[in-house]
Amino acid sequence: MRDNQKRRALVSVSNKEGLGPFVQQLVGLGFEILSTGGTKRFLKEQGVDVIDVSSYTRFPEIMDGRVKTLHPKVHGAILGRPDLESDAAAIAQHGIEPFELVVVNLYPFEETIARDGVTISEAIEQIDIGGPSMVRSAAKNHTCIGIVTQPEQYDRVLENLADGPLSDSFRRELAAVAFRMMANYDRAIADYMAEIMFASEGNGPFPERLALTFERKSSLRYGENPHQRAAFFVEENPGPATLAAAEQLHGKELSYNNLLDLDAALNIVREFHRPAAVVIKHNNPCGCGSADDLATAFEKAYAGDPVSAFGSILSFNREVDVATAELLCEPNRFIEAIIAPGYDAAAFEMLTTKPKWKANVRLLRCPGFGDEREADDITRSAEFRRVTGGLLVQDRDEKPDPEGEWNVVTDRQPAPAELSDLKFAWKVCKHVKSNAIVLAKGGGIIGVGAGQMSRLDSSMIAAHKAGERSQGSVLASDAFFPFRDGVDEAARAGVTAVIQPGGSRRDEDVITACNEFGIAMIFTGRRHFKH
Repeated sequence: MRDNQKRRALVSVSNKEGLGPFVQQLVGLGFEILSTGGTKRFLKEQGVDVIDVSSYTRFPEIMDGRVKTLHPKVHGAILGRPDLESDAAAIAQHGIEPFELVVVNLYPFEETIARDGVTISEAIEQIDIGGPSMVRSAAKNHTCIGIVTQPEQYDRVLENLADGPLSDSFRRELAAVAFRMMANYDRAIADYMAEIMFASEGNGPFPERLALTFERKSSLRYGENPHQRAAFFVEENPGPATLAAAEQLHGKELSYNNLLDLDAALNIVREFHRPAAVVIKHNNPCGCGSADDLATAFEKAYAGDPVSAFGSILSFNREVDVATAELLCEPNRFIEAIIAPGYDAAAFEMLTTKPKWKANVRLLRCPGFGDEREADDITRSAEFRRVTGGLLVQDRDEKPDPEGEWNVVTDRQPAPAELSDLKFAWKVCKHVKSNAIVLAKGGGIIGVGAGQMSRLDSSMIAAHKAGERSQGSVLASDAFFPFRDGVDEAARAGVTAVIQPGGSRRDEDVITACNEFGIAMIFTGRRHFKH
């Protein structure tokens, strides 16, 4: 900025959070403020003397405000380089007065399309034109001008302006944020238009091109192993019931493996409406319990596999109370991390002062239980798996199963207690690595066989884990039994009821085996592989 140049700021924002005090302090620093439309009215209500952009350009706003800042005197004031002789001549010839600061954020396009029932025309009207033009112009010319795009930047901008013009490095930083914001904005519009096109052509939910944007939340010490670099990236405005939105209240820094296990634990515990607890080890549940109170649910979950539960990750779908905390703090238990909707003050005090691991345990709060995910947003409703040179995309397996379509295929119907345990085991089974076998009894998991190359091996491992407790238990299988040997193994373990998808060429052999042993069996018609 030249010594004789007026200090001018162009202000045109949709999000007016913190705007009044910010602009008032700009005026105190000697800035003239130019603005348009709703921003101009808002600032005048705040007692700020505002110059109407139309009086500067001598051209009125037209087309219901669609055209107001798209004018050479506006963009010349943003893009002009006063220290360049040719630009300085054009500035003087056309009566352009350069801006030192441009404060712009954009129409709420993403918020609009997230609303239920929004029409295409309503969404299109929220595609900003003048705002992005000003942001790009100012960001491009950041050697001469500062571009402010977020309310969170206001305090730092004021601190820097107090000592004179913004520094080169700070203007460059602001420009980088602006370009990133524009990339995200344009990507949201492109994705929305692609979804509309695909929906109208009956091609399904996935666009021809998929561009994803995530922001780094934290750098991690290392990945799955110490020689691997790692970081945690989150989507913009993550849902409140997600790991990305969780708040760490206590304990050591989270690791890559901690985050994977916490996410697995969170996804399982959200399946239950009654108080529930989940114990996770290496991304698989080694215990899960549901009961009328959280302490009892935890006792059932921990009893599922106490050996594997050492050094585990826990999740709860209720605020952790004192009774549950007392059980957690019992001797010979070691907990790596806990995620829950909250912690009773006395329970939090107990967990952070009583056990040997008190200083290290990571306590996370995730208050958004029960909130539904956005079903129509690909980046939120889909699951992504990186493969060499590409990306696999699919819907998340999180919708409830249509129990009305379940079919009892054996001579014997499951008893009410068996049916309750079958439903419980089925919810857990879909979160176990395939081939998955889950044994349950009395609202608790007692044995899990996970990630084996044969379903028979998983059945044997689950029975081994359960031991004598398997007598009178029920079994859930994430996919069909290809042979009757899995049922034979279950019968030897004392299983009395089975739930599985069905669909094998040898279903009749499996049904016959169940009838021979007096085992009740349900076909759900839906597979739950988790690779």
